[in-house]
Amino acid sequence: MAQKKQKYYVVWQGHTPGIYSSWEKCLSQVKNYPNAKYKAFSSREEAEEAYYEGPQTSVKRKVKSSASSASDQKGFNMESISVDAACSGNPGIMEYRGVWTSDKTEIFHLGPFRQGTNNIGEFLAIVHALALLEKKGDHKTIIYSDSRTAIAWINRKKANTKLPPNAKNADLFDLIRRAEKWLKEHQWKNPILKWETEIWGEIPADFGRK
Repeated sequence: MAQKKQKYYVVWQGHTPGIYSSWEKCLSQVKNYPNAKYKAFSSREEAEEAYYEGPQTSVKRKVKSSASSASDQKGFNMESISVDAACSGNPGIMEYRGVWTSDKTEIFHLGPFRQGTNNIGEFLAIVHALALLEKKGDHKTIIYSDSRTAIAWINRKKANTKLPPNAKNADLFDLIRRAEKWLKEHQWKNPILKWETEIWGEIPADFGRK
C-alpha cells in the first residue's frame, strides 16, 4: 500500500494564521471562522512561499493589473510590503503588522505587547519584513513605512528609543535586541521608503484606529 504523502496546510485567514502539518490542525483554525482562507500544499517549501505571498498575490504578480498601473502613476508601487504599528498611549499596548500593499493581505502580525511605542513597532515591523524577504531570496521588493524615525533607526541599525526597559516590556526589548543583531549581521538591498500619507492616504497596513 502506497504511503500517503505529507501535506502542509496554509491558513491565511483563520483563528491563528500559519502553516499546519495536518488537516485536523488546519480545520481547528478555520472552523467557524468567517471567510477563512486556506489551502493544502505538497511541500513545506511551497507552503512557506504561499503563506508569504498571500492567497492571490502569486497570480497578481504574473499579470500586472490596471489597478497596479494606476497606483504606479500615483508614485508608489503596489507590488510591495507596507508595515504599520498601533499603540494605545505613549508608551502603551502596542502591536505591529505587515501587509501586501496591493490587496492588504496580512503577511505577519505580532502583539499586543504590554508596553511599547509606535516607533518601536514600526522598527520591528521593517526588520520583520526584511528578514522574510531575505529568507525568500527577494532583494527587490519595496518596504513602505510611514515612520521617518523608524526608517532612520534601520539605517543606523539601532532602535534609539527612550523607553526604559522594565518587567512589562522585557519581551519587547528581547525582540529589539534580536532585530538590532539581525541588522548588524545582514546586508539588504530592498528599498525602505517613506509612505507619503498626505498624498496617498493611510498606509495599507494601517490598523484603522485613529
